[in-house]
Amino acid sequence: QVQLVESGGGLVQAGGSLRLSCEAVGTFMSINHMAWYRQAPGKQRELVAHITSGEDTRYSDAVTGRFTISRDFVKNTIYLQMNNLKSEDTAVYYCNAEIYVDLTYDDYWGRGTQVTVSS
Repeated sequence: QVQLVESGGGLVQAGGSLRLSCEAVGTFMSINHMAWYRQAPGKQRELVAHITSGEDTRYSDAVTGRFTISRDFVKNTIYLQMNNLKSEDTAVYYCNAEIYVDLTYDDYWGRGTQVTVSS
């Protein structure tokens, strides 16, 4: 069974920083792309940052220049360094990955970690 385990959320003041982690645990062959999404109350889930197996990255306009996604292939982990946080960054952050299991790639989601930015 494959799981994505997130950590690092919490409460921070505007202008502060947080670092989220997401580890893929279980038995699998490989991981393709990984990403962070977020969902604020009353809003749809949106893509925040994405990283490919070749470490190409892309970001939403809202976080470009403030957030950085990175990947540790040995630890099967991605990180999201969030700087200069704003109140509008408050949301539940979800990890997503495309993982090769049982001869097919499947989409996996973590349970989410809450990030709250106080103004």
